[in-house]
Amino acid sequence: MKKIMLLSILLLLSACGSAGLDDYKNTSPQLKLEQFFEGKLKAYGMVFDRSGKLLRRFEVDLIAHWEGDKGEIKEWFVFDDGEKTTRIWQLVREANNTYSGTASDIVGTAQGRTQGAALFWQYEMNIEVDGSSYQLRLDDWMYLLDDKRLFNKTDMTKFGVKVGEIILYIEKLDPK
Repeated sequence: MKKIMLLSILLLLSACGSAGLDDYKNTSPQLKLEQFFEGKLKAYGMVFDRSGKLLRRFEVDLIAHWEGDKGEIKEWFVFDDGEKTTRIWQLVREANNTYSGTASDIVGTAQGRTQGAALFWQYEMNIEVDGSSYQLRLDDWMYLLDDKRLFNKTDMTKFGVKVGEIILYIEKLDPK
């Protein structure tokens, strides 16, 4: 019984220590997806397992375009092991700094909201690993550094347990 109580207390304390989107209300510059994700962008990322071990590196070429409240982001991934994948996001800007999005490997609809320089974005995604497909929950935190650079930290969980993490740096490219 003591072990169950101790575990319950630890879970409650860890939940209290989490950052929330409202913590970024007064940060700047303000992140507006339709402004940052416009034109050509380049991203560099790493995938870690649950213990923090580096599993993969990757680069992404992006082209983004918005018309009114609807946006499209095309992503071309190249991983360090030679794997190549493509994802095309269809985004919608909704009321009160909220956004929704869909893509072929996303289960249902991604939901997110910005506050100041941050975005919190959640969705379920089918991820292929060694020929098997796993549906994972992704909790994305994006932080706008300035008008040309953004950092992205993503926790991947299954049944509420962290199974991995993605760190991503995205930069806007100057038109040529």
